[in-house]
Amino acid sequence: MKYNFDEIIQRRNTGCTKWDAAASDDILPMWVADMDFRTPPVVVESLVSRAQHGVFGYVRPSAAYYDAVIGWFGRNYGFDIEKKWILYTTGVVPAISAIIRALTVPGEQVIVQTPVYHCFFSSIRNNGCEIVENELIYKDGTYSIDFDDLEKKASDPNAKVFLLCSPHNPAGRVWTKEELLRMGELCLRHRVTVISDEIHCDLVFAGYQHIPFATLSEEMRQNSVTCTAPSKTFNLAGLHAANIIAPDETIRQKIDKALNINEVCEINPFGVDALIAAYNEGGEWLEALKTYLYDNYLFLKEFIAKELPFIYVVPLEATYLVWLDFSAVGQSSRTIADNLMDNGRLWVNRGSMYGSGGEGFIRLNIACPRALLEQGLNKIKNLYSSFNHQV
Repeated sequence: MKYNFDEIIQRRNTGCTKWDAAASDDILPMWVADMDFRTPPVVVESLVSRAQHGVFGYVRPSAAYYDAVIGWFGRNYGFDIEKKWILYTTGVVPAISAIIRALTVPGEQVIVQTPVYHCFFSSIRNNGCEIVENELIYKDGTYSIDFDDLEKKASDPNAKVFLLCSPHNPAGRVWTKEELLRMGELCLRHRVTVISDEIHCDLVFAGYQHIPFATLSEEMRQNSVTCTAPSKTFNLAGLHAANIIAPDETIRQKIDKALNINEVCEINPFGVDALIAAYNEGGEWLEALKTYLYDNYLFLKEFIAKELPFIYVVPLEATYLVWLDFSAVGQSSRTIADNLMDNGRLWVNRGSMYGSGGEGFIRLNIACPRALLEQGLNKIKNLYSSFNHQV
């Protein structure tokens, strides 16, 4: 195997949030969206070379940086990006916060589709805006969009922004072209700007296709802002490099100003070199990663079907974050997560932190060597196998 994703890398006591934030060393962390795999060798090589230069002053990304971003999205998604559209920043969450600041005033509304990535809520609240939930429909074990409710929410004159998660975290959905077009048409009709968080776009599994929102039509391109980063794809979150793609000049100028006001308009030299190496040379590694992640998903499904059949595994179309329906247990998601932490020594995310519709679920990160995944699943089994006889 060219890339050894089975290798267990010691991350404890390395200043790692995922592992070192735990109260004790016997806790297995399967919570935050951070992979336990080494980044591609080409990225490591580029960082070593950069470190050897020995000078790490303020950075202005080179033409190679922009070419890498433009090349990656052009080759993989047919998304033809112009250099002037790109604004760099430290991460997608700071990007979203700055964009909301640029496009709203306190008291205005931002629409989100819950259950959804919890940092959306803080980005909205921190800008003094109102969170409006367009709750996804959970039916027959999967999620779909309540378009009637979305139309109602978007038609409110106070609704200014629709914050789209595409692919969706934690539901694991890859939105179809038809779904995206319908959402886009609603937003155009009601003059609501779309912020499309596409940070997980590279982690889409076979049989599904990520379609950048901005490629749907020229009108939708001009009415949208796309947030991207190599961080989830290549495990580079700590290097703080993300991009905002804003085709409309007026919107872009507002965002640029907000980035400076929020003081998130800098990027570090290692992030620049890592992005260039990853986007230019990391494709082969990514394909191997996706195969391993999907095999982890299949392993989890088989384990749960055999050992914990009362738990429902929501189909995973993208990301490495599995959404598990524990509703048959009859406990709150907080109770389940606390029980797993306190008695199982397993750290997961409780579903209720993702807003409406998340109650009764937990989110499990499967981006780890299979031995660790099996260990985590056995921790769940040890605590909840008795429910096999109760439900």
